[in-house]
Amino acid sequence: MASPFSLKQIAAQSGVSKATVDRALHQRGSVHARTKQRIEQAIRDLELQQRASLASGRTLPIDLVIHAPERFSSLTVAALLSQLGSFAPFRLTLRCHIFEEVSPEELLRELRRCGNDSYGVLLKASDHPLLDCGIAELAQLRVPVVTLVTDLPQSERVRYVGMDNEGAGRTAAWLIARWLPPEPQTVAVVMSSVGFRGEDQRMSGFMQALKQRAPWLTALAVSEGYGIDRLTFERMCLALERDPGIQSVYSVGGGNSAILQAFAAMNREVKVFIGHDLDEENRRLLAAEALDAVIDHDLREDARCAFGAILRFHGFLPEDADQTAFSRVIVATPFNV
Repeated sequence: MASPFSLKQIAAQSGVSKATVDRALHQRGSVHARTKQRIEQAIRDLELQQRASLASGRTLPIDLVIHAPERFSSLTVAALLSQLGSFAPFRLTLRCHIFEEVSPEELLRELRRCGNDSYGVLLKASDHPLLDCGIAELAQLRVPVVTLVTDLPQSERVRYVGMDNEGAGRTAAWLIARWLPPEPQTVAVVMSSVGFRGEDQRMSGFMQALKQRAPWLTALAVSEGYGIDRLTFERMCLALERDPGIQSVYSVGGGNSAILQAFAAMNREVKVFIGHDLDEENRRLLAAEALDAVIDHDLREDARCAFGAILRFHGFLPEDADQTAFSRVIVATPFNV
């Protein structure tokens, strides 16, 4: 068992004598198995402290690559910036690459640029094979990628951080099934794009639970508005023209003011409206009771998990075996927001 540390350092870290450490390292006589484990753990701890000490003197740039409307990207950036100081003595800096409308090819180019000097990439983007390739290229350069909010599970990302999207969809279905009377109508499920796996999972969970709990309700997907008001308004107006039975909305991907404007333009009423994320717009709509509920999760907690995953990848933090699988889901109403 070779070690770059002195017998004195290892003995002090493990709490055993230098002679015992010497026997364990050089196999000179018998050493109890538990004592060997303590010595091995002490060496791992010293290696971690050494790496952390070296890292604490350097600036560690982390890149955020996000495809989202401004209302959500600003919420995400604020959460990430609020947690940078939580990892002192590491000097983390955040470099933001934010896109409201972008192609997979452009995102791939952005990921490749991050490979120059980045210590890690936080990525929110659609599940596309080109991005899997970009993540694989970064993995070859030992640049870890953590996916946020929506996952790319076939890629070489080191971790997904966000809510259980299927569970969130089931939660929305449970609320709507309890709030609507048992009579036929259509619920519009408004998505940014089918390319975002997290949104697709929310819709899948919603439709499965709705079929079980309220089979008299029909779910209709309204997609490709990308959470952008202009596009969302157009898609929603078209859906309302085609289906006179739409009376309620589960907004998976945002653009909720535009959805309400589409209903008003068509002189239609919304019976139940459930959205996602406590951004400034949704807080205002909740306060006005234009939204009945918002499914949310703590983005600051996500930020801590994401930064921690990157630092652990580089060996700057100890491995955490008790990592929470998903963010905790919160249901906000006009009375608890």
